[in-house]
Amino acid sequence: MANTIHIPTPLRPFTDKKESVEVNGATVGDLLKDLTTRHDGLRKHLYAEDGRLRNFVNVYLNDEDIRYLQKEQTPVKPGDSLSIVPSVAGGAPGTTTDARTKADVGADLVGADLKVRPYTTDELPELSPDEIKRYSRHLIMPEMGMDKQRQLKAGSVLCIGAGGLGSPAAMYLAAAGIGRLGIVDFDVVDFSNLQRQLLHGTSDVGRSKNESAKSRLNDLNPHVQVDTYETLLNSQNALDLFRDYDVILDGTDNFPTRYLVNDACVLTGKPNAYGSIFRFEGQASVFATKGGPCYRCLYPEPPPPGLVPSCAEGGVLGVLPGIIGVIQATEAIKVILGIGEPLVGRFLIYDALKMRFRELKLRKDPDCPACGTHPTVTKLIDYEQFCGIQPEPQTVQPKGGAVNEWEITSVELKRRMDAGDRLLVLDVREPNEYQINRIAGSALIPLGELPRRYQELPKDREIITQCKVGARSQRALEFLRTVGFTDLKNLKGGILDWIDKVDPSQPKY
Repeated sequence: MANTIHIPTPLRPFTDKKESVEVNGATVGDLLKDLTTRHDGLRKHLYAEDGRLRNFVNVYLNDEDIRYLQKEQTPVKPGDSLSIVPSVAGGAPGTTTDARTKADVGADLVGADLKVRPYTTDELPELSPDEIKRYSRHLIMPEMGMDKQRQLKAGSVLCIGAGGLGSPAAMYLAAAGIGRLGIVDFDVVDFSNLQRQLLHGTSDVGRSKNESAKSRLNDLNPHVQVDTYETLLNSQNALDLFRDYDVILDGTDNFPTRYLVNDACVLTGKPNAYGSIFRFEGQASVFATKGGPCYRCLYPEPPPPGLVPSCAEGGVLGVLPGIIGVIQATEAIKVILGIGEPLVGRFLIYDALKMRFRELKLRKDPDCPACGTHPTVTKLIDYEQFCGIQPEPQTVQPKGGAVNEWEITSVELKRRMDAGDRLLVLDVREPNEYQINRIAGSALIPLGELPRRYQELPKDREIITQCKVGARSQRALEFLRTVGFTDLKNLKGGILDWIDKVDPSQPKY
């Protein structure tokens, strides 16, 4: 009997869109090698150049965490299944900058007890007659009642991002009666947000997301204190921002900010209600609680820049962040009230297409650099550098030239096309994206199909790789270099830059 490997959504382009693949072998390593033999495009996603299984890809055997065993040597039985769980970033934009040390927040906060601060009944705020009427469906529940509702009113949650995840989470937290709700965001509302970010409406396009969110939340429940922070979350301000909140709700969409949120939660002793989304799949957990794992326990290191697409690049089903964001809000409420079983040590995966939840066990790593027995993360660091993100070059070549020998700008590409140069523009997006907009005359080979179709490409023409913003096409260029192509350039900024600089008649997405 063969074994099954379940393929997550971000990796399905490299398995001909298959959700699972049947493989054979006696160990976990054998199964993974058989998988990458059948689908070579997966190799760089699963293995580093030295042949080591990547740390940002977790492998579960029959839903059991095997990271602390000799993972690849773990034997398998006929009928066993593997699940590949890569790190995913999906939510609202964020960034990081300079580092800040433990001393900046004071020894009383570092390594503090992770439970929400206790209150006596006399210390809890009273409910007004309007609040009693508003929360009546809570108050008649034996598990809630007046005291738990008052406890919720005394509680506070800081939402990192007012986007796809932050929108439903903030709305339900406000409606439920959280006393104080903080929102950290620096973006403005765009038309492309409205498909999923229900805090904002058409009339808010161009408006600050913080202003839009505060107006909506105040209208939803005027009894909630809404504090907004029009700033980039970074290593200089995270500890100060987190200090006065009970729970941090992570709604970001990039790896530097995810690691920043995690480390700041560990250092300040704040539970992290985690969520991420991509296409039809979502993830949720609660990190950095006392005795529980943190995000670094699950993913010790980030993926290389550009390897894992964001929602802006890969898309997301509009209702998916609603489901995951509400789960995050639910977990935040449970942590504040000390009720139920929060998702501590449990990693929830939701598949919207199959309408199925799966729960994977997650152990605390005693060697974790952030929350382990002997932590080495004792201050906030430069998280963009940690994630391998290089700063933007300060200068470019004149007349629209590229910033390096492997790039070409939209203006330069248009000039060369008009001059009749022998170029082939290779679009590596998905067919549905190609239907929205395209560079005339470009050839379409989706990135996931490139490892088995690259021989269709001519070697006597210069190839310009192109995608939406330039990340997938950069990976395509790197792959083509490994199989012998040398006359290559990547279109800087992708089709969106092409539309901005060359052909504004086409729609953007």
